[in-house]
Amino acid sequence: MLRWSAYAVVAAILAVFLLLPVGTAVAAGFTDPASGGFTLGFLREAVLNPVYRAGLGNALLIAACTTLLAGAIAMPAAWLMARHRFAGKGLAEVLLLAPLVLPPFVGALGFEAVLGRHGALNALLIGLGIGDWAHPHDWLAGNRFAAICIIEALGLYPFLYLTTAASIARLDPALLEAARIGGAGPLTVLRRVWIPLLRPGLFAGGVVVFVWAFTELGTPLMLGYDRHIAVQVFAGLAEAEKNRLPFAQVVVMLVIAAGAYVAAKALFARHERALASKGAQGGGQVQLTGRSAILAWLLVGGICALAAAPHAAVAVLAVAQDWYRGALPSGLTTLHLRDALAHPQVVPSVLQSLKYSGLATALALVLGTYVAWASTRWRPPGWRALDLVAMLPLAIPGIILAFGYRAMPALPGFGWLDPVRDPTILLAVAYGIRRLPYVLRAASAGYEQTPVALEEAAAICGAGAWLRLRRIVLPLLAASLAAGAILAFSFSMLEVADSLILAERRETWPITKVMFGLTDILGNGPAIACAFATWAMLFLAAAFAAASALGRGVGSNFKAG
Repeated sequence: MLRWSAYAVVAAILAVFLLLPVGTAVAAGFTDPASGGFTLGFLREAVLNPVYRAGLGNALLIAACTTLLAGAIAMPAAWLMARHRFAGKGLAEVLLLAPLVLPPFVGALGFEAVLGRHGALNALLIGLGIGDWAHPHDWLAGNRFAAICIIEALGLYPFLYLTTAASIARLDPALLEAARIGGAGPLTVLRRVWIPLLRPGLFAGGVVVFVWAFTELGTPLMLGYDRHIAVQVFAGLAEAEKNRLPFAQVVVMLVIAAGAYVAAKALFARHERALASKGAQGGGQVQLTGRSAILAWLLVGGICALAAAPHAAVAVLAVAQDWYRGALPSGLTTLHLRDALAHPQVVPSVLQSLKYSGLATALALVLGTYVAWASTRWRPPGWRALDLVAMLPLAIPGIILAFGYRAMPALPGFGWLDPVRDPTILLAVAYGIRRLPYVLRAASAGYEQTPVALEEAAAICGAGAWLRLRRIVLPLLAASLAAGAILAFSFSMLEVADSLILAERRETWPITKVMFGLTDILGNGPAIACAFATWAMLFLAAAFAAASALGRGVGSNFKAG
């Protein structure tokens, strides 16, 4: 009876705080706020208005370009890491996944410093006699679209790298050898063997990158690119109660995101059987030594240097005494790093984020551990649906869930969730639901690696369910749960969409909203924002290292998902 009650409670929580917000956001897009009746007017406006149609088109084009750029970065790295062994390969894998520790929008701060009118690039060119300070070129003025694509590709390529490397590792080397024996040249092998068999992995990672880039709010907002549907939705938030157009745009985004995932499943899921199970482990990998190993490290180092460049610029800004009209800072100082911790908005925002993220992590741990247990140990009727719903946050863009939460207080009986009064519950739930898949996959892996015979033996000896959980299951799952919890907590600390949309009063702002606010302050505001971002990078890097040390790194969670 107790297990069925818990099952019902978990299912209800997911229904209320995951399915209901999505349904609420969709329903709001078809509701006339004046009469409360059904209308297609806002959806028609979102699709037919030239301004909003341009925002949708730009977002789709950014997503497509970002995916292509991310693929160009990820595919060579995936081929190298899956088919070869060389000294320091473990470190190379960690470095290739390093961009996952920080949202792409932080890198936009560095782009402004390097490519602005008085930035480092112009200083370097003028120092070489190209141009002058009377008419400096603004590299971002007409190239914000390209800057967004580059920043997001450098931040999101690990998703494509993970799925592509996993697909390459599962390929049977005998297939490639048979093609070569049959007389096929390298291009024919690539076209007729490699690409068809890798297509599912490429498309799986590509869909994640495409949807993330399509719905990404932070980077275009930070670069002032307002011709983007996510920025237009955010800008319309203030009038969302009277004008349902932002919700109609959210419906359009949800349809496109869901369509991309459904297309990926329908087109390529059936091809998964084509991947051989022997894989490229052991004998299928080539040992690189000497010059070959050096070339491998040059490839890895080049990719990592490109990916780290925007964030490195942020770190330099954080310690720069003055970086104005100079290729390099005029000096270094720790003043901004100290000011970031002493700023009147920073410490309260850190405390708020700690509170929200702590509650979110606890929620994700409870829900994820239970769903993993139900899916791997109990398997009651409907367990597949429960597992699928718990994994849905990976496929639903954050801005859509955030708008759904924003509309929930207007529903009967949900007024207590009003974020204007206190966003704590909404933000904690939003963060927890968004990061639930990390904990679920980590816990599921832990259960699968724990012999069920140990629990059965304890049950035969008379140990009750609670005793078995406390003395056997939790100790054996501790490392997996800790890794999932660290990832859930650290990524919640820098959640963008939920933080910008749900935290309205200044005293309730979390870290990311304060970062955005600091960039608008004249004087040393941007420098303090960069220092704050640098502290966040150090925090997430430590969390990344801790999760990897516990055996469930960031990459493992995404692979499992």
